[in-house]
Amino acid sequence: MAEHGEQASGGISEGALEPALFTGIARNTTGITGESWIEGGLRVTVASPTAEDRGGATNPEELLALSWATCLNAAARVVAGPGIEVEAEAEISLHRRRTGEGYEFSGRARLRFPGVAADEAEALAAAAHARCPVSRMLSGESRVEVVAVV
Repeated sequence: MAEHGEQASGGISEGALEPALFTGIARNTTGITGESWIEGGLRVTVASPTAEDRGGATNPEELLALSWATCLNAAARVVAGPGIEVEAEAEISLHRRRTGEGYEFSGRARLRFPGVAADEAEALAAAAHARCPVSRMLSGESRVEVVAVV
């Protein structure tokens, strides 16, 4: 539901959600070159991933990969149980769209469970992917919407 001064312009709006346990709010007023920040917290310099000199800046691809790796590792630790180590690696790649203009992302994550047999590791990875909220959002299973604020 759009708040006062906002008009819905897309997204998944059907179905009720449980109350939010936490809401992170990030802001950007400069686009791909400049700065993004979390209200009351982290500030990062951002630059295009295709820029010749990024000067130590990060980009949406790296930030999304970081978020996914962190969340997936946490989910994997829950499904694996105590005493099982987990290593997560996520990669997000930027591509030109094959049809239409603009870009799109692809993603791939790897979970490693040292000392765990391959068949059990595959089952744990699938369970972690199903549990991880970032995985579900990237898979189109979560409510996401964009509203225009007037």
